[in-house]
Amino acid sequence: MATKKTDVIIVAAGGSTRMGAPKQWLELEGLPVLGHTLCTFEQVEEIGRIVVVARTEDIPRVVKLSRQWGITKPLTAVEGGATRQQSVTLGIHSLVDSDADLIAIHDGARPLATPALIGRVIDAAAECGAAAAAVAVKDTVKQVDADGFVVNTPLRNTMRAVQTPQVFRFADYRKALKLAAEKGLDCTDDCQLMERAGFAVKLVDGDEENLKITTPLDMELAASILLRRHKEETK
Repeated sequence: MATKKTDVIIVAAGGSTRMGAPKQWLELEGLPVLGHTLCTFEQVEEIGRIVVVARTEDIPRVVKLSRQWGITKPLTAVEGGATRQQSVTLGIHSLVDSDADLIAIHDGARPLATPALIGRVIDAAAECGAAAAAVAVKDTVKQVDADGFVVNTPLRNTMRAVQTPQVFRFADYRKALKLAAEKGLDCTDDCQLMERAGFAVKLVDGDEENLKITTPLDMELAASILLRRHKEETK
């Protein structure tokens, strides 16, 4: 039976210029966005260690507040890099002594992932080696050229919008990072990193509520979802 012991890297090093402030620290129903994210992973049995990749100035704050939020799993905060791939690589370097079988990567600005969703992706990765949450694309997608003219219309039923968490066999992910560094690749998505290294990635059912906080509207939607979840829990 495939093992499921998993460490997680939470990517929260962005400056969030579109929001006017770092989105991971915006308050959402009484808790910062990052706080919601960490509290969810705290509930997942398979998760062993948590690494938060953060801005240099945020590292002491992450460590201090994580205790106040009730995080009991071993947590480390490390400085991020100039790109997502560089930030995740720095997180990986802090796990050199890890005995986890799998590594999960998650956006710090996705505070609405549920333990059930995380568990589904871990289960798939334990079986297949690489998995990510994804949802069907509702709108027709157009591929355009540099001048904005349509050059292709992919079949909508073959399109998926990929979310996080994304979970991989730790040894395979390290190989993919090494190969990318040797080839000078810098991927914006961890699935893409694995694909470039020749690994097949299984997409599993994500959740339309698993928003990535990017705009003020996302904050409004997230607050509404959390309020509805709270009402359902207290019925």
